[in-house]
Amino acid sequence: MRPRTQTFRRHAHLEYGVPATLTVSGLTRKFGSLVVLDDVSFSLDEGRSLAVLGPNGAGKTTLLRCVVGADRPDAGKIFLNGAPMEETDPYVRASIAAALDDIDFFPDLSVIEHLELLAFAHGGDGEAVAEVVAELGLEAARDQLPATLSSGQRRRLALASCFVRPRRLLVMDEPEQRLDVRGRAWLTERIIREKAEGTAVLIASHDPELIDAVADERLEIGV
Repeated sequence: MRPRTQTFRRHAHLEYGVPATLTVSGLTRKFGSLVVLDDVSFSLDEGRSLAVLGPNGAGKTTLLRCVVGADRPDAGKIFLNGAPMEETDPYVRASIAAALDDIDFFPDLSVIEHLELLAFAHGGDGEAVAEVVAELGLEAARDQLPATLSSGQRRRLALASCFVRPRRLLVMDEPEQRLDVRGRAWLTERIIREKAEGTAVLIASHDPELIDAVADERLEIGV
């Protein structure tokens, strides 16, 4: 059994009656006898960012997957704006944008078709798509299918998929991976802009410069 996860704990607070955007309480996840997450609790307010830190295998990805509904915890509760989070709830689906490492793409849609579908399905528009494609340097690949993209292009497409749609909570697992220096600078600026617009950001990262630039709070697990 793994050592008990070390976390900082912060109760979701009510400011003028407004609950935290995300509240995680007593989250536990086991795989057989292996305890990956042990009683993890935290809250995250709108316009704030929390960086999940820890060594490889500490459970960072598992935590993020539980938050977005891609995995189910064995115990604990997750709340979005004070209400229990159900991954099938249309409000939840409309409120969370996530870039995890195992993100799937529509195999028969080009880059631009993929992004336009996501944008329009969530009430967005083509202007947002054009802006994100330009920012991420995907213009040359706009007509390519996902299977033909390089790993770096696929990572940029995953990030673009988050930013072409409305969101209240942004969840990203090591988004700096496979980005060059220019791409990492863009990512830092973009997260800062997201926070300024009121988006809550939950991020797992090994990049100390990114964390120092964007994180308001830190959660260490598996140490």
